[in-house]
Amino acid sequence: IVESTDEYRFVERLIPPSRVPEPPKHQQYPTPSGWTPPSGTPLTAAAPTVRRFSHAQHSVYTDITHGNQKMTVIRKISGDIWALEQEVKSYLTQVTGKCPPTQVNEVTMSIRVKGYYDTELKAWLTEKGF
Repeated sequence: IVESTDEYRFVERLIPPSRVPEPPKHQQYPTPSGWTPPSGTPLTAAAPTVRRFSHAQHSVYTDITHGNQKMTVIRKISGDIWALEQEVKSYLTQVTGKCPPTQVNEVTMSIRVKGYYDTELKAWLTEKGF
């Protein structure tokens, strides 16, 4: 049996990484795809934050319930969820001219907003530095 370490590099390519790599550094932001990195400013413990998921995208999703009820869901919230809900309501009232109904789930740390506002909320979260 001959042991060759030269071919082990092919095996290493098949092994998934043990952690999510840092996003690459770009020369200008936003990138052509519209992505911007989260700000590195430290926040207080009580300040609400919305974490990004593994691909450095915001955790804002659209959902349809009961066949036709359109919802936007903000997940991975930490900190004061009620303060974030008030900020979301005031922002959407400013953008749309009406106050959409919201639902806060403290167990799953998520906020549901009636209607599709995913693009507006993602832009707002990017602007806030999340």
